[in-house]
Amino acid sequence: MSYTVGVKTTLQIWLTLLAVLLAFPPLSRAEKQVRLVEVEGPIGPVVAEFLVDAIGRATREGAACLIIQMDTPGGLDASMRTIIKEILASEAPVVVYVAPAGSRAASAGALITIAAHVAAMAPGTNIGAAHPVGLGGQMDSTMAGKVTNDAAAYIRSIAEKRGRNVQWAEDAVRKSVSATEQEALKLKIIDLVCPTVSALVDSLHGRRVEVASGPRVLSTKGLKVVTFRMGLRERFLATLSDPNIAYILMVLGFYGLLFELYNPGLVLPGIVGSISIILAFFSFQTLSVNYAGLVLILIGIVMFILEIKIVSHGALTLGGIIAMALGSTMLFQSPEPFLRVSWMVIAPVVLGTAAFVVFALGLGIRAQRRKPVTGLSDMMGKIGTARTEVHEKGMVFVAGEYWSATSEAPIEAGAEVRVKAVRGLVLTVENVKT
Repeated sequence: MSYTVGVKTTLQIWLTLLAVLLAFPPLSRAEKQVRLVEVEGPIGPVVAEFLVDAIGRATREGAACLIIQMDTPGGLDASMRTIIKEILASEAPVVVYVAPAGSRAASAGALITIAAHVAAMAPGTNIGAAHPVGLGGQMDSTMAGKVTNDAAAYIRSIAEKRGRNVQWAEDAVRKSVSATEQEALKLKIIDLVCPTVSALVDSLHGRRVEVASGPRVLSTKGLKVVTFRMGLRERFLATLSDPNIAYILMVLGFYGLLFELYNPGLVLPGIVGSISIILAFFSFQTLSVNYAGLVLILIGIVMFILEIKIVSHGALTLGGIIAMALGSTMLFQSPEPFLRVSWMVIAPVVLGTAAFVVFALGLGIRAQRRKPVTGLSDMMGKIGTARTEVHEKGMVFVAGEYWSATSEAPIEAGAEVRVKAVRGLVLTVENVKT
């Protein structure tokens, strides 16, 4: 009897729990959230990877939408296209929000904004200036025309798909036009102007968007905004994509390896140099390096090293400064400042290297001119005492040691003697009193 009661009680408990679950279905965690990611700085491979991952996660977890808060001067065409393709294929609505005040969506950022399901800007921001630039050096007129036509066709197709101002989008590429947030709203480049993220979330509620699978109505009112930021790995790789960091790593790598070659066994310069040069070449893959500039930098470093070995009266040092300065400016040649090495970095590196070479050269010259303080040559002029009678042979005590000695004239034992010459281990001395 007790067994039967126990079974019935257990069944009643399970049935009660099932009824509660059916009456109150659990809400999806993603439906309660609006995901937010922040992009600040140039658009490069690392940023593209981060945004692709964020869009994929938002899609997999069924987030209400993904907001990309952006402030960028532009970036690489390949990275921009990777991001746009992911946005166009996304099942999760993607909102690009140019913010905070003072931010911009220039060049590649303008195209990404136009490609978003919803485009929004904060007061005091601007968008545009999307004319393509050459990253590996200056393009000739034919190539520049091809690149511009390709970019214009690309932005037209995106603007048409999103129902935005096609003519302005093309002008942003061909004429580098820009617009403030109010102008962009009036010209139907963007959909909303919102001062804060919370205001944007409220404004998105009820808006109809077209995702990859079809139309969808946003339901965002009162939802929690969860911010996702780059991890340590992404932040580290993004830092390496800075041309100034890549340049410093390259110079450190070259000098570390050279110091190790000139001083085998030090180990530390070799380790630092190897790691730095590998990281620098990783950065070069994302920055489209100009190899003419790289060769000039190498020639400049070689000239600095030769200055220490060859007497050129400063000609090699001057040539090294010129070669290294020219190579540094050419290393990442682009009209965009954020894709070039800053003169605030080039000047200290080049002048610091020249100063080090001049300092090392000066030390070498002073060392050659300095009177020796050790060895047999240091015995010249020393005063000692004759321990035995000295003439053709004898014994003297000089500099705390006993020496075999000879002299031109006989010297009696106990007399003070001065060293005149050193032949092997035999001193030639003279009487101090004579």
